[in-house]
This record gives sequence, C-alpha cells and structure tokens, in this order.
Amino acid sequence: MLNPRALAYLGEVIRRGSLRKAATHLAIDASAISRQLKGLEEELGVAVVERHGSGVRATPAGRLLVDHYHAQRTAEEAVLSQLMALQGLERGEVRIAVGEGFISDLISAPLQSFMAAFPGIELEVLMAGVNEAMALVKEGEVELALLYAPPVDPLLQPHVETRQPLDLIVPPAHPLLALGRPVGLADLAEWPLGLMDNCFGMRQMVNQVAQQERVHLRARLRTNSVAVLKNFVRSGIGITFMPELTVMEEVRQGDIRVLPLSHPALSGARAQIVSRAGRELTVAAQACVDHLRRGMRFLNADAPRLLDEQALSSMQR
Repeated sequence: MLNPRALAYLGEVIRRGSLRKAATHLAIDASAISRQLKGLEEELGVAVVERHGSGVRATPAGRLLVDHYHAQRTAEEAVLSQLMALQGLERGEVRIAVGEGFISDLISAPLQSFMAAFPGIELEVLMAGVNEAMALVKEGEVELALLYAPPVDPLLQPHVETRQPLDLIVPPAHPLLALGRPVGLADLAEWPLGLMDNCFGMRQMVNQVAQQERVHLRARLRTNSVAVLKNFVRSGIGITFMPELTVMEEVRQGDIRVLPLSHPALSGARAQIVSRAGRELTVAAQACVDHLRRGMRFLNADAPRLLDEQALSSMQR
C-alpha cells in the first residue's frame, strides 16, 4: 500500500516547487520530506521528482502518484459527506476560488443565505485570477472555482454556465456612445484605456482578439483590481472592459455606460462554476453549487442585456 504521508509530502513539494518551500509550508524539517520521498522511490523503484534549476519538478511517475492521491482523498471526502447526509448531518467544508469580479455578487445575498441555510458548513473563499483558480481546482486545493472566460480544459467540469459578454464600459456622454453600433477594438485607439493584468480571463480574451484583429492596445493603466478600473472609468479618466453585471450598480446610478463589443469571442464570453473532472463532489460542495446557481446573478441567468434582447425579439414576432 502506498504511504499516504509520502504522497502528501510529494504533492506539496510539487506544488511549491522545492523541498525547502514545502517544508516551510508544512512546518517540518526538509530532511523529513527528503526521507519520505526517498523511501517512496525505493519502494516503487522509480524517481518521483527531478531537479530543475533551483527547485524540483515531478517526473511522469510523480505526477501520476499525486493525481492518484488527490483522487483518493476526494473520493474519501465524498463518501464521508454522504454518510453524514444519511444521518441527517449537514456538515463539511467547501473551498472556492473566486475572481474579484464575482465578489460583490457572491458576498451579498447568496453567501449570507447559504450560511443561514447550512450553519454546519464552513466556507473558505480564495481570491484568484482565472489561471490560478483553474490550477487550484486541478491540484485539489479547492473544490470549486468561479471562472470568467476560462480557456477550455478537459480536466475541469462545468456545473453551471451562463452567457456574460465582455462589454466596453465608458463614462456617461463619452463620444463612443454616438457610434450607434457594436464597438470594435480599432475604435479604441485614441482613448485612454485601462486593462486588468494578464492572469485574468477578461484580459486574456482581449489579448487574443487584439492579436486576431492586428490591433495594438496601449494600456494607460494596468491593475489587478476591478475596483480600481471601475473608478478609472467612473472618474472620467478612461475606458475599460467588463461584464455588465460587474458594473450594474454604477449603471443604475448613471456613473457608467455599457457598450457591446463586436467580436464574437467577446460577445460570447461565459461565466462558469467548475470542479475537477472525474471527482465526485461532496454533499456540502454540491449544496454550494445548487445554492449559487439559484442565488448569484452571474450564474442564475444570462447577462441582463441579452435577456432584454430576447424579450424584445419575442415581442416583435
């Protein structure tokens, strides 16, 4: 039988990239980790890590072992949660990775009502860009991730998906509002532009479209904060890209206007809640998915602009 402690240490070493960092995180001596990994290699007759620069990385055998360990741990958690459910016990822990653009939607009514409905379930919410959030799910560090415009990944299973186009947001009375048509990236050349950092899904989408259209977008402001970008636009300094729901309150107050973008990749952006493919959700995680599907605006329906267009189209038939 494989040594679960050695597998846990192996997973931490691979995640941190070195024995020293893993030892610091686990608050143990690096030599203890080294002994466990050496014993694992001797038992199996195969190397599980290899040196790489100043750190280490997994061999194919090491990655296979870590994937097995995570799958085994997830399966055990699912079985235990189901046993508790059979006894009428609503307990557990759910770890969720969330991008900043979802936070205001999450922490208002949905989070409050979930904690009231399931007082025995503890939540851990981690802020993360789309790349980091996807990695956290695949590595078993979180059960769920809320993603905006993620790349297709066969290791992730979407449980909910809605259409949330990436729009252009501008100050009131901005000249672009007079175009009377969806905006193209080439229309933005003369206006001060704010952009999220490259680790965020909406920035990655914009980069891909700009490359396809051979448009150079010069950012006057780069940030990892949605709030900073909203203030950048609200103050009249410049323009940026965001889903409509992220700025709904500012739109209602008349501080920001939303313009649709013409490229299909931007107008077809999706919001998702995902888990690791092939790993059964615990009862607590499934309850969380169901609750967020009903309670979060990003997850319970498509963007308001799309719903309005559908309603208008139905009326004209």
